Amino acid sequence: MKNADRASTPFKLLEWLDCALFLDFDGTLVDLAPTPDAVAVAPGLVDALRVIRDRLDGRLAIVSGRPIAQIDAMLATLTLPMAGVHGMERRDADGMLHYAPVPSFSTVQECALYLATRDPRLRVEQKRGALALHYRQAPELEHLCKAEMLAAIRETPGMLLLHGKMVIEVKPAGVTKGTAIRDFLAEAPFIGSRPVFAGDDTTDEVGFAYVQQAGGLALKVGEGASVARHRIATPQALRAELAHAAHTLSAAMAKMPGKNE
Repeated sequence: MKNADRASTPFKLLEWLDCALFLDFDGTLVDLAPTPDAVAVAPGLVDALRVIRDRLDGRLAIVSGRPIAQIDAMLATLTLPMAGVHGMERRDADGMLHYAPVPSFSTVQECALYLATRDPRLRVEQKRGALALHYRQAPELEHLCKAEMLAAIRETPGMLLLHGKMVIEVKPAGVTKGTAIRDFLAEAPFIGSRPVFAGDDTTDEVGFAYVQQAGGLALKVGEGASVARHRIATPQALRAELAHAAHTLSAAMAKMPGKNE
């Protein structure tokens, strides 16, 4: 049963320094914006992630619906292991890229593009083997978009339709954020570590379920029903927790014998 409001122990990253940390991007590390292009990375986030990555011996990865190239551009000087497009593309800790086979889903693509031509407030984001139809600027079109896309996907075997926050996403059914986390955990430096996964949307639920089955921790960011047993209020609160952990770890490193010699 999904858990909407049950209280849980507050998440403290400093208590999980043996973990492998997996983080969603939009709505988790960064605040949602009217369009994907308008998302901004908060000051200090990249530095905090770098410190935490180093303290975890590289066991930090981004697991997102965005393509890897987009997140690389926003994180600038920091290159992390990363799963993009819900696992359709994945970069391991050695920098090697892994790509899942791309199915044909032209019927769905045509439907989404047709809807967007009828109303310019709709935005189609085409990705490798997937797409997203954003209706954040036209919320009154939610029912129409869902009905039309559902009809199109019925003609496209092997594809899955997901309802996110003001977005409808279509992707292969067998590739998920859960399978991406599973694949990371089978490789160095993640292998043998307890997984922690933070996410905010329905597309993260399969990842939550997987890490909890694997003995790890699932952290839901924000409101809404979720299988995750832990919760944090907002992306800002998660960034504050990451910044606190990074500051504490940096201070501890600075006090180590011989550090300043």
